[in-house]
Amino acid sequence: MWSDILNQWRRTSLKSFISLFLVGISLSVAIAACSGNGENAASTNNPAVSPVAANKQDVELTLVSFAVTKAAHDAIIPKFAQKWKQEHNQNVTFKQSYGGSGSQTRAVVDGLEADIVHLALALDVNRIEQAGLIQPGWEKEIPNNGTVSKSVAALITREGNPKNLKTWTDLAKDGVQVITADPKTSGIARWNFLAFWNAAIHSGGGEEKALDFVTNIYTKHVPLLSKDAREATDAFFKQGQGDALVNYENEVLLAEQKGEKVNYIIPDVNISIDNPVAVVDKNVDKHGTREVAQAFVEYLFSPEAQTEFAKVGFRPIDETASQTKELAAKYPKVKTLGSVVDYGGWDAVQKKFFEDGAIFDQIQAKKRR
Repeated sequence: MWSDILNQWRRTSLKSFISLFLVGISLSVAIAACSGNGENAASTNNPAVSPVAANKQDVELTLVSFAVTKAAHDAIIPKFAQKWKQEHNQNVTFKQSYGGSGSQTRAVVDGLEADIVHLALALDVNRIEQAGLIQPGWEKEIPNNGTVSKSVAALITREGNPKNLKTWTDLAKDGVQVITADPKTSGIARWNFLAFWNAAIHSGGGEEKALDFVTNIYTKHVPLLSKDAREATDAFFKQGQGDALVNYENEVLLAEQKGEKVNYIIPDVNISIDNPVAVVDKNVDKHGTREVAQAFVEYLFSPEAQTEFAKVGFRPIDETASQTKELAAKYPKVKTLGSVVDYGGWDAVQKKFFEDGAIFDQIQAKKRR
């Protein structure tokens, strides 16, 4: 249950709360000493103090996320803002930025002052941590180890599936063109690559066969690499490129909700696509928005917010919820579901496959020959 996730997180965070409470006492004394000069004096003399926002009628948060979460956040944000207004008599507005997860990560590292990031993979949050913007151990300060939305990879075909594509290995058939995003700029593209690799491993061929398979796919069957998942979708549907598109299951379900007819398969061998959320510590302290930013992150794990994620195609993070009749019909169980943990976690996966000069670059070099 979502409540169990939150309760467990609160218990594990008790020590952190006590430490923060003691720090808060000291900060309260400092703020009280400045209160005679009014709100502007407090903000000027100690701009890093988080409670500054509590003295304002309006507070603004900047949310930076990967492209395919926009529909969910568009539904969730008004609900949170209404709840916060009722409980704190304070108006909350959001600046929102969406794009490829890798590009969004670089933007935050380069100076986009996000208060909250919701990204396609934990590796991207770790990069922001390494830049000194997020405190180490961020995933332990958030319910469910930071994973707030999840999906699986879908194989989308042309109407009637004329190439008879049913599994990942079918993508290697002669004449099949596959549309996917670039792992260098898109989080989903890394998941797609890992879905291919995972499928080859589970076929029993080992790493040598897996390397041959993904090399074949990217050198002979991928005509272009789009910047992010949304561009890949546009290339397939709007521009008519390719015989198959690899994308998040949630993108397919969202398209269906908009009245589009989509032919797709959820392969029996798949990868669990886990998307983390985190508060950007340095920025919320600078903006004085920590309290409301943390409240928003916690709200994303609530039944209300998770219902909105489920409406637009994200699989419930609560496994018991996915057992309901409605959700079981919408999200068919995957027979063999792999995880990034199976391959050593994102640090190991990044180093092996996606760092400069690693396996993906080696594959691309072969394609250019």
